[in-house]
Amino acid sequence: MTVTMTKPDTAKQIYPGMHVLVVGLGRTGLAAARFFLLQGARVSVSETSPKSSINPDSLTWLRDNNIHCETGGHSTELFTSVDLVFVSPGIPLTLEPLVATRKRGIPVIGELAIAAGFIRTPVVSVTGTNGKTTVTTLLGHIFGAATRKVFVGGNIGTPLFEYMCGPQDADVVVAEISSFQLDTGGDANGLPSKTAILLNITPDHLERYSSFSAYVDAKFKIFAAQGPDDFAILNADDAEIMSRKYLWPESRKFFFGRELGDLAGASIHAATVRLKNSSNATLPENIHGETYDLSRTALNRAPNQENAAAAILAARLMGCLQPDIQQALENFKPLAHRMTMVIEINGVSFIDDSKATNVGAVYSALAGMKQPVILIAGGRDKGGDYSILAELVHKKVKHMLLIGEARDKMSRAFLAFTAVETCDSLQEAVTRAYSLAEPGDTVLLSPACASFDMFSSYAERGDIFQKSVFALRNSANGYEIKASTH
Repeated sequence: MTVTMTKPDTAKQIYPGMHVLVVGLGRTGLAAARFFLLQGARVSVSETSPKSSINPDSLTWLRDNNIHCETGGHSTELFTSVDLVFVSPGIPLTLEPLVATRKRGIPVIGELAIAAGFIRTPVVSVTGTNGKTTVTTLLGHIFGAATRKVFVGGNIGTPLFEYMCGPQDADVVVAEISSFQLDTGGDANGLPSKTAILLNITPDHLERYSSFSAYVDAKFKIFAAQGPDDFAILNADDAEIMSRKYLWPESRKFFFGRELGDLAGASIHAATVRLKNSSNATLPENIHGETYDLSRTALNRAPNQENAAAAILAARLMGCLQPDIQQALENFKPLAHRMTMVIEINGVSFIDDSKATNVGAVYSALAGMKQPVILIAGGRDKGGDYSILAELVHKKVKHMLLIGEARDKMSRAFLAFTAVETCDSLQEAVTRAYSLAEPGDTVLLSPACASFDMFSSYAERGDIFQKSVFALRNSANGYEIKASTH
Protein backbone atom coordinates (compact mmCIF):
# COMPACT_ATOMS: atom_id res chain seq x y z
CA MET A 1 0.00 0.00 0.00
CA THR A 2 1.42 3.40 -0.97
CA VAL A 3 0.36 6.33 1.19
CA THR A 4 1.32 9.90 0.41
CA MET A 5 2.05 11.54 3.73
CA THR A 6 2.04 15.19 4.65
CA LYS A 7 5.37 16.87 5.27
CA PRO A 8 5.99 16.96 9.03
CA ASP A 9 6.39 20.75 9.32
CA THR A 10 2.89 21.22 7.90
CA ALA A 11 1.42 18.44 10.04
CA LYS A 12 2.72 19.97 13.27
CA GLN A 13 1.09 23.35 12.74
CA ILE A 14 -2.04 23.36 14.88
CA TYR A 15 -3.53 26.83 15.15
CA PRO A 16 -6.62 28.36 16.79
CA GLY A 17 -9.71 28.05 14.62
CA MET A 18 -8.27 25.22 12.54
CA HIS A 19 -10.91 22.59 11.70
CA VAL A 20 -9.60 19.15 12.68
CA LEU A 21 -11.41 15.89 11.99
CA VAL A 22 -10.66 13.02 14.38
CA VAL A 23 -11.34 9.63 12.79
CA GLY A 24 -12.13 6.94 15.36
CA LEU A 25 -13.66 7.42 18.79
CA GLY A 26 -11.61 5.00 20.85
CA ARG A 27 -9.28 6.06 23.66
CA THR A 28 -6.77 7.61 21.27
CA GLY A 29 -9.47 9.46 19.34
CA LEU A 30 -10.99 10.97 22.48
CA ALA A 31 -7.55 11.98 23.78
CA ALA A 32 -6.78 13.56 20.40
CA ALA A 33 -10.02 15.53 20.46
CA ARG A 34 -9.15 16.89 23.92
CA PHE A 35 -5.67 17.86 22.75
CA PHE A 36 -6.91 19.70 19.66
CA LEU A 37 -9.49 21.56 21.74
CA LEU A 38 -6.71 22.73 24.08
CA GLN A 39 -4.91 24.11 21.02
CA GLY A 40 -7.97 26.16 20.14
CA ALA A 41 -8.98 24.06 17.13
CA ARG A 42 -12.53 23.37 16.01
CA VAL A 43 -13.02 19.61 16.25
CA SER A 44 -15.29 17.13 14.48
CA VAL A 45 -15.37 13.35 14.90
CA SER A 46 -16.18 10.51 12.50
CA GLU A 47 -16.89 7.01 13.81
CA THR A 48 -18.05 3.83 12.02
CA SER A 49 -19.95 2.44 15.02
CA PRO A 50 -23.62 3.32 15.39
CA LYS A 51 -24.49 5.94 17.99
CA SER A 52 -26.19 3.32 20.15
CA SER A 53 -22.90 1.46 20.72
CA ILE A 54 -20.85 4.51 21.76
CA ASN A 55 -20.24 5.17 25.46
CA PRO A 56 -22.91 7.66 26.59
CA ASP A 57 -20.32 9.57 28.64
CA SER A 58 -18.29 10.11 25.48
CA LEU A 59 -21.32 11.40 23.61
CA THR A 60 -22.11 13.76 26.49
CA TRP A 61 -18.55 15.10 26.50
CA LEU A 62 -18.66 15.66 22.73
CA ARG A 63 -21.96 17.50 23.00
CA ASP A 64 -20.77 19.64 25.93
CA ASN A 65 -17.74 20.71 23.89
CA ASN A 66 -19.71 21.44 20.71
CA ILE A 67 -17.98 18.67 18.78
CA HIS A 68 -19.90 17.46 15.75
CA CYS A 69 -19.89 13.64 15.62
CA GLU A 70 -20.97 11.60 12.62
CA THR A 71 -21.63 7.93 13.46
CA GLY A 72 -22.40 4.79 11.52
CA GLY A 73 -19.84 5.47 8.79
CA HIS A 74 -17.49 8.00 7.23
CA SER A 75 -18.63 10.66 4.77
CA THR A 76 -16.33 12.04 2.08
CA GLU A 77 -18.13 15.37 2.40
CA LEU A 78 -17.00 15.83 6.01
CA PHE A 79 -13.45 14.53 5.38
CA THR A 80 -12.85 16.95 2.52
CA SER A 81 -14.27 19.99 4.34
CA VAL A 82 -11.65 20.21 7.11
CA ASP A 83 -8.11 21.57 7.41
CA LEU A 84 -6.53 18.46 8.96
CA VAL A 85 -7.54 14.81 9.41
CA PHE A 86 -6.26 12.86 12.39
CA VAL A 87 -6.52 9.05 12.10
CA SER A 88 -6.44 6.63 15.02
CA PRO A 89 -3.93 3.75 14.55
CA GLY A 90 -6.42 1.06 13.53
CA ILE A 91 -8.06 3.09 10.75
CA PRO A 92 -7.27 1.65 7.28
CA LEU A 93 -5.53 4.33 5.24
CA THR A 94 -7.20 3.03 2.08
CA LEU A 95 -10.68 4.25 3.13
CA GLU A 96 -12.25 6.09 0.22
CA PRO A 97 -12.83 9.32 2.21
CA LEU A 98 -9.13 9.34 3.16
CA VAL A 99 -8.11 8.79 -0.46
CA ALA A 100 -10.29 11.73 -1.48
CA THR A 101 -8.86 13.82 1.36
CA ARG A 102 -5.27 13.26 0.29
CA LYS A 103 -6.14 14.04 -3.35
CA ARG A 104 -7.29 17.47 -2.19
CA GLY A 105 -4.00 18.04 -0.38
CA ILE A 106 -5.53 17.93 3.11
CA PRO A 107 -3.01 16.55 5.65
CA VAL A 108 -3.76 13.06 7.02
CA ILE A 109 -1.67 12.36 10.11
CA GLY A 110 -1.46 10.29 13.28
CA GLU A 111 -0.34 10.69 16.87
CA LEU A 112 3.41 10.54 16.21
CA ALA A 113 3.30 13.44 13.75
CA ILE A 114 1.67 15.59 16.42
CA ALA A 115 3.90 14.32 19.24
CA ALA A 116 6.98 15.22 17.20
CA GLY A 117 6.11 18.88 17.53
CA PHE A 118 4.83 18.92 21.12
CA ILE A 119 6.66 16.41 23.33
CA ARG A 120 9.52 18.13 25.15
CA THR A 121 10.75 15.11 27.16
CA PRO A 122 13.45 12.61 26.11
CA VAL A 123 11.78 9.62 24.47
CA VAL A 124 12.62 5.92 24.38
CA SER A 125 10.54 4.32 21.62
CA VAL A 126 9.99 0.59 21.16
CA THR A 127 8.75 -1.27 18.10
CA GLY A 128 8.95 -4.76 16.63
CA THR A 129 6.54 -7.49 15.62
CA ASN A 130 6.69 -9.14 19.04
CA GLY A 131 7.71 -8.15 22.55
CA LYS A 132 6.87 -4.43 22.31
CA THR A 133 4.57 -4.31 25.32
CA THR A 134 6.86 -6.43 27.48
CA VAL A 135 9.91 -4.26 26.76
CA THR A 136 7.96 -1.02 27.13
CA THR A 137 6.54 -2.12 30.48
CA LEU A 138 9.91 -3.43 31.67
CA LEU A 139 11.61 -0.15 30.77
CA GLY A 140 8.97 1.78 32.69
CA HIS A 141 9.63 -0.50 35.66
CA ILE A 142 13.41 0.00 35.41
CA PHE A 143 13.15 3.79 35.19
CA GLY A 144 10.88 3.74 38.23
CA ALA A 145 13.42 1.66 40.17
CA ALA A 146 16.05 4.22 39.18
CA THR A 147 13.82 6.96 40.72
CA ARG A 148 13.14 8.52 37.34
CA LYS A 149 9.67 9.94 36.78
CA VAL A 150 8.44 8.10 33.73
CA PHE A 151 5.41 8.25 31.44
CA VAL A 152 4.64 4.96 29.69
CA GLY A 153 2.26 5.16 26.75
CA GLY A 154 1.63 4.93 23.03
CA ASN A 155 0.34 1.70 21.54
CA ILE A 156 0.45 0.07 25.00
CA GLY A 157 -2.94 1.64 25.79
CA THR A 158 -2.33 5.15 27.15
CA PRO A 159 -2.21 7.68 24.28
CA LEU A 160 0.73 10.05 24.06
CA PHE A 161 -1.90 12.79 23.83
CA GLU A 162 -2.60 12.28 27.53
CA TYR A 163 0.98 13.27 28.28
CA MET A 164 0.89 16.19 25.86
CA CYS A 165 -2.27 17.52 27.54
CA GLY A 166 -0.53 17.62 30.92
CA PRO A 167 2.48 19.42 32.40
CA GLN A 168 4.98 17.11 30.65
CA ASP A 169 6.94 16.77 33.88
CA ALA A 170 8.38 13.26 33.41
CA ASP A 171 12.12 12.63 33.16
CA VAL A 172 11.58 10.20 30.29
CA VAL A 173 8.75 9.01 28.04
CA VAL A 174 8.71 5.32 27.09
CA ALA A 175 6.50 4.79 24.03
CA GLU A 176 5.37 1.56 22.45
CA ILE A 177 5.05 2.25 18.73
CA SER A 178 3.14 0.13 16.22
CA SER A 179 3.68 -0.01 12.48
CA PHE A 180 0.22 1.55 12.06
CA GLN A 181 1.38 4.58 14.07
CA LEU A 182 4.60 4.79 12.08
CA ASP A 183 2.56 4.85 8.86
CA THR A 184 1.13 8.24 9.84
CA GLY A 185 4.18 9.71 11.55
CA GLY A 186 5.49 11.69 8.59
CA ASP A 187 7.76 10.97 5.64
CA ALA A 188 11.10 12.43 6.62
CA ASN A 189 10.60 12.74 10.35
CA GLY A 190 8.46 11.41 13.14
CA LEU A 191 8.71 11.20 16.89
CA PRO A 192 12.30 12.14 17.79
CA SER A 193 13.65 9.39 20.06
CA LYS A 194 16.80 9.67 22.11
CA THR A 195 16.79 5.86 22.07
CA ALA A 196 14.79 3.80 19.54
CA ILE A 197 14.53 0.01 19.76
CA LEU A 198 13.68 -2.39 16.92
CA LEU A 199 13.12 -5.78 18.56
CA ASN A 200 12.39 -8.07 15.60
CA ILE A 201 10.53 -8.27 12.32
CA THR A 202 8.46 -11.26 11.18
CA PRO A 203 5.43 -11.34 8.87
CA ASP A 204 2.37 -9.72 10.42
CA HIS A 205 -0.53 -7.46 9.43
CA LEU A 206 -0.21 -8.58 5.82
CA GLU A 207 -3.93 -7.92 5.47
CA ARG A 208 -2.99 -4.21 5.70
CA TYR A 209 0.34 -4.05 3.87
CA SER A 210 0.85 -4.73 0.18
CA SER A 211 3.91 -6.86 0.94
CA PHE A 212 6.19 -7.98 3.75
CA SER A 213 8.77 -5.53 2.45
CA ALA A 214 6.31 -2.65 2.96
CA TYR A 215 5.75 -3.81 6.54
CA VAL A 216 9.53 -3.88 7.14
CA ASP A 217 9.85 -0.37 5.72
CA ALA A 218 7.19 0.83 8.16
CA LYS A 219 9.06 -0.60 11.14
CA PHE A 220 12.33 1.09 10.21
CA LYS A 221 10.60 4.49 10.27
CA ILE A 222 11.09 4.46 14.04
CA PHE A 223 14.62 5.76 13.42
CA ALA A 224 13.65 8.47 10.92
CA ALA A 225 13.90 11.46 13.25
CA GLN A 226 17.09 10.43 15.04
CA GLY A 227 20.32 12.40 14.88
CA PRO A 228 23.97 11.34 15.19
CA ASP A 229 23.94 11.68 19.00
CA ASP A 230 20.89 9.43 19.45
CA PHE A 231 20.92 5.68 20.07
CA ALA A 232 19.46 2.94 17.86
CA ILE A 233 19.13 -0.56 19.32
CA LEU A 234 18.70 -3.48 16.88
CA ASN A 235 18.38 -7.25 17.13
CA ALA A 236 21.59 -8.85 15.84
CA ASP A 237 19.91 -12.27 15.60
CA ASP A 238 17.06 -11.08 13.37
CA ALA A 239 17.78 -11.95 9.73
CA GLU A 240 15.43 -9.31 8.32
CA ILE A 241 16.99 -6.52 10.37
CA MET A 242 20.56 -7.56 9.64
CA SER A 243 19.92 -8.04 5.92
CA ARG A 244 18.62 -4.49 5.49
CA LYS A 245 21.68 -2.45 6.38
CA TYR A 246 20.63 0.12 3.79
CA LEU A 247 17.77 1.01 6.16
CA TRP A 248 19.95 1.34 9.25
CA PRO A 249 19.87 4.82 10.80
CA GLU A 250 22.63 7.40 11.02
CA SER A 251 22.39 7.42 14.82
CA ARG A 252 24.75 5.48 17.11
CA LYS A 253 23.94 1.79 16.61
CA PHE A 254 24.10 -0.88 19.31
CA PHE A 255 22.83 -4.44 19.20
CA PHE A 256 21.44 -7.19 21.40
CA GLY A 257 21.38 -10.94 20.81
CA ARG A 258 23.14 -14.25 21.24
CA GLU A 259 25.47 -13.85 18.29
CA LEU A 260 26.88 -10.33 18.45
CA GLY A 261 30.26 -11.17 16.96
CA ASP A 262 32.10 -7.87 16.52
CA LEU A 263 29.03 -5.75 17.26
CA ALA A 264 28.76 -3.63 20.40
CA GLY A 265 25.79 -3.99 22.72
CA ALA A 266 24.12 -6.55 24.99
CA SER A 267 25.22 -10.15 24.53
CA ILE A 268 23.14 -13.03 25.93
CA HIS A 269 25.08 -15.93 27.48
CA ALA A 270 23.06 -18.69 29.21
CA ALA A 271 21.27 -16.81 32.04
CA THR A 272 23.29 -13.59 31.81
CA VAL A 273 23.42 -10.46 29.70
CA ARG A 274 26.82 -8.82 29.23
CA LEU A 275 27.44 -5.35 27.82
CA LYS A 276 30.37 -5.23 25.41
CA ASN A 277 32.27 -2.88 23.13
CA SER A 278 33.48 -3.76 19.65
CA SER A 279 36.30 -2.64 17.42
CA ASN A 280 33.86 -0.34 15.61
CA ALA A 281 31.74 1.04 18.47
CA THR A 282 32.19 1.88 22.14
CA LEU A 283 29.44 1.97 24.73
CA PRO A 284 29.32 5.28 26.63
CA GLU A 285 30.33 5.74 30.27
CA ASN A 286 32.75 2.82 30.23
CA ILE A 287 30.05 0.21 30.84
CA HIS A 288 31.83 -2.51 28.85
CA GLY A 289 31.89 -5.77 30.77
CA GLU A 290 28.86 -5.18 33.01
CA THR A 291 26.97 -8.42 33.60
CA TYR A 292 23.29 -8.82 34.49
CA ASP A 293 21.94 -12.03 36.01
CA LEU A 294 18.57 -13.28 34.74
CA SER A 295 18.59 -16.57 36.68
CA ARG A 296 16.61 -15.07 39.58
CA THR A 297 14.10 -13.33 37.32
CA ALA A 298 10.90 -14.27 35.52
CA LEU A 299 12.62 -13.30 32.27
CA ASN A 300 15.02 -16.24 32.05
CA ARG A 301 13.48 -17.92 29.02
CA ALA A 302 13.41 -17.03 25.35
CA PRO A 303 12.07 -14.70 24.06
CA ASN A 304 12.11 -12.77 27.35
CA GLN A 305 15.89 -13.05 27.59
CA GLU A 306 16.08 -11.08 24.35
CA ASN A 307 13.49 -8.60 25.65
CA ALA A 308 15.51 -8.16 28.84
CA ALA A 309 18.73 -7.60 26.89
CA ALA A 310 17.14 -4.84 24.80
CA ALA A 311 15.69 -3.15 27.90
CA ILE A 312 18.96 -3.38 29.85
CA LEU A 313 20.88 -1.80 27.00
CA ALA A 314 18.35 1.01 26.54
CA ALA A 315 18.12 1.78 30.25
CA ARG A 316 21.89 1.86 30.63
CA LEU A 317 22.30 4.12 27.60
CA MET A 318 19.73 6.46 29.17
CA GLY A 319 21.79 6.70 32.36
CA CYS A 320 20.20 4.15 34.71
CA LEU A 321 22.72 2.47 37.02
CA GLN A 322 23.47 -1.25 37.09
CA PRO A 323 22.19 -1.95 40.66
CA ASP A 324 18.83 -0.32 39.88
CA ILE A 325 18.48 -2.26 36.63
CA GLN A 326 19.33 -5.58 38.29
CA GLN A 327 16.85 -4.96 41.11
CA ALA A 328 14.11 -4.08 38.62
CA LEU A 329 14.78 -7.24 36.60
CA GLU A 330 14.43 -9.39 39.70
CA ASN A 331 11.06 -8.02 40.82
CA PHE A 332 9.49 -7.54 37.39
CA LYS A 333 6.32 -9.56 36.79
CA PRO A 334 5.72 -10.46 33.13
CA LEU A 335 2.45 -9.44 31.54
CA ALA A 336 -0.46 -11.87 31.29
CA HIS A 337 -0.88 -14.26 28.34
CA ARG A 338 2.76 -13.99 27.28
CA MET A 339 4.46 -17.32 27.99
CA THR A 340 2.62 -17.41 31.33
CA MET A 341 3.10 -20.62 33.29
CA VAL A 342 -0.41 -21.56 34.45
CA ILE A 343 0.05 -24.74 36.49
CA GLU A 344 1.52 -28.23 36.42
CA ILE A 345 -0.79 -31.24 36.56
CA ASN A 346 0.71 -34.66 37.11
CA GLY A 347 4.02 -33.56 35.60
CA VAL A 348 2.43 -31.79 32.60
CA SER A 349 3.04 -28.04 32.35
CA PHE A 350 0.46 -25.68 30.85
CA ILE A 351 1.65 -22.38 29.34
CA ASP A 352 -0.61 -19.55 28.18
CA ASP A 353 0.89 -17.64 25.23
CA SER A 354 -2.40 -16.36 23.83
CA LYS A 355 -0.78 -13.03 22.91
CA ALA A 356 1.19 -14.91 20.21
CA THR A 357 -1.13 -13.77 17.43
CA ASN A 358 1.41 -14.10 14.61
CA VAL A 359 3.85 -16.66 13.26
CA GLY A 360 6.93 -14.88 14.60
CA ALA A 361 5.68 -14.96 18.17
CA VAL A 362 5.07 -18.71 17.98
CA TYR A 363 8.54 -19.19 16.51
CA SER A 364 10.03 -17.41 19.52
CA ALA A 365 7.93 -19.46 21.94
CA LEU A 366 8.90 -22.79 20.41
CA ALA A 367 12.56 -21.82 20.11
CA GLY A 368 12.72 -21.36 23.87
CA MET A 369 11.05 -24.67 24.78
CA LYS A 370 13.18 -27.42 26.28
CA GLN A 371 10.42 -30.02 26.84
CA PRO A 372 8.30 -31.88 24.25
CA VAL A 373 5.34 -29.68 23.26
CA ILE A 374 1.68 -30.31 22.58
CA LEU A 375 0.75 -27.14 20.72
CA ILE A 376 -2.74 -25.62 20.67
CA ALA A 377 -2.97 -23.12 17.81
CA GLY A 378 -5.39 -21.59 15.33
CA GLY A 379 -7.91 -18.79 15.11
CA ARG A 380 -8.40 -16.13 12.46
CA ASP A 381 -5.66 -16.25 9.84
CA LYS A 382 -3.57 -13.06 9.48
CA GLY A 383 -1.84 -13.92 6.21
CA GLY A 384 1.37 -15.18 7.82
CA ASP A 385 3.63 -17.82 6.31
CA TYR A 386 3.25 -20.94 8.45
CA SER A 387 6.15 -22.66 6.70
CA ILE A 388 8.48 -20.54 8.86
CA LEU A 389 7.48 -22.80 11.76
CA ALA A 390 7.96 -26.11 9.95
CA GLU A 391 11.43 -27.01 11.24
CA LEU A 392 10.68 -26.08 14.86
CA VAL A 393 7.36 -27.92 14.78
CA HIS A 394 9.12 -31.02 13.47
CA LYS A 395 11.76 -30.86 16.21
CA LYS A 396 9.70 -29.82 19.23
CA VAL A 397 5.96 -30.45 18.71
CA LYS A 398 4.82 -34.02 19.28
CA HIS A 399 1.17 -33.20 18.64
CA MET A 400 -0.71 -30.17 17.31
CA LEU A 401 -4.34 -29.36 18.14
CA LEU A 402 -5.95 -26.75 15.88
CA ILE A 403 -9.04 -24.61 16.44
CA GLY A 404 -10.84 -21.78 14.68
CA GLU A 405 -11.16 -20.57 11.11
CA ALA A 406 -7.55 -21.29 10.17
CA ARG A 407 -7.47 -24.89 11.36
CA ASP A 408 -7.84 -26.49 7.92
CA LYS A 409 -5.20 -24.23 6.36
CA MET A 410 -2.85 -24.91 9.26
CA SER A 411 -3.51 -28.64 9.06
CA ARG A 412 -2.32 -28.68 5.47
CA ALA A 413 0.78 -26.70 6.46
CA PHE A 414 1.85 -29.00 9.31
CA LEU A 415 0.61 -32.53 8.53
CA ALA A 416 4.01 -33.46 7.11
CA PHE A 417 5.84 -32.38 10.27
CA THR A 418 3.82 -33.62 13.26
CA ALA A 419 0.59 -35.32 14.29
CA VAL A 420 -2.32 -32.93 13.74
CA GLU A 421 -5.93 -32.94 14.98
CA THR A 422 -8.69 -30.34 14.82
CA CYS A 423 -10.99 -29.45 17.71
CA ASP A 424 -14.27 -27.55 17.84
CA SER A 425 -13.43 -25.51 20.93
CA LEU A 426 -10.51 -24.43 23.07
CA GLN A 427 -11.92 -26.36 26.02
CA GLU A 428 -11.97 -29.53 23.91
CA ALA A 429 -8.38 -28.88 22.83
CA VAL A 430 -7.20 -28.53 26.45
CA THR A 431 -8.83 -31.79 27.46
CA ARG A 432 -7.45 -33.60 24.43
CA ALA A 433 -3.98 -32.17 25.02
CA TYR A 434 -3.89 -33.52 28.57
CA SER A 435 -5.02 -36.95 27.40
CA LEU A 436 -2.09 -37.01 24.95
CA ALA A 437 0.50 -35.62 27.35
CA GLU A 438 3.06 -37.53 29.36
CA PRO A 439 4.93 -36.33 32.46
CA GLY A 440 7.58 -33.85 31.34
CA ASP A 441 5.53 -32.53 28.40
CA THR A 442 4.31 -28.96 27.98
CA VAL A 443 0.87 -28.02 26.68
CA LEU A 444 1.40 -24.66 24.98
CA LEU A 445 -1.35 -22.32 23.78
CA SER A 446 0.44 -20.24 21.14
CA PRO A 447 -2.11 -19.61 18.38
CA ALA A 448 -0.24 -17.81 15.53
CA CYS A 449 -3.63 -16.27 14.71
CA ALA A 450 -5.97 -13.52 15.78
CA SER A 451 -8.69 -14.40 18.28
CA PHE A 452 -11.68 -12.66 16.78
CA ASP A 453 -13.30 -15.69 15.16
CA MET A 454 -14.10 -17.25 18.55
CA PHE A 455 -13.21 -14.67 21.22
CA SER A 456 -13.42 -10.94 21.82
CA SER A 457 -9.65 -10.64 22.34
CA TYR A 458 -6.46 -12.62 22.93
CA ALA A 459 -7.00 -11.91 26.66
CA GLU A 460 -10.39 -13.66 26.66
CA ARG A 461 -8.85 -16.58 24.78
CA GLY A 462 -6.09 -16.83 27.38
CA ASP A 463 -8.55 -16.56 30.26
CA ILE A 464 -10.67 -19.40 28.85
CA PHE A 465 -7.53 -21.50 28.37
CA GLN A 466 -6.57 -20.96 32.00
CA LYS A 467 -10.09 -21.67 33.26
CA SER A 468 -10.13 -24.89 31.24
CA VAL A 469 -6.77 -25.91 32.70
CA PHE A 470 -7.93 -25.29 36.27
CA ALA A 471 -11.16 -27.19 35.57
CA LEU A 472 -8.98 -30.04 34.36
CA ARG A 473 -6.96 -29.87 37.55
CA ASN A 474 -10.10 -29.99 39.68
CA SER A 475 -11.26 -33.10 37.85
CA ALA A 476 -7.87 -34.82 38.14
CA ASN A 477 -8.67 -36.38 41.51
CA GLY A 478 -5.87 -38.38 43.06
CA TYR A 479 -3.10 -36.54 41.17
CA GLU A 480 -0.48 -34.37 42.84
CA ILE A 481 -1.04 -30.76 41.77
CA LYS A 482 1.94 -28.41 41.91
CA ALA A 483 1.61 -24.70 41.17
CA SER A 484 4.46 -23.07 39.28
CA THR A 485 7.20 -21.27 41.17
CA HIS A 486 8.41 -19.46 38.02
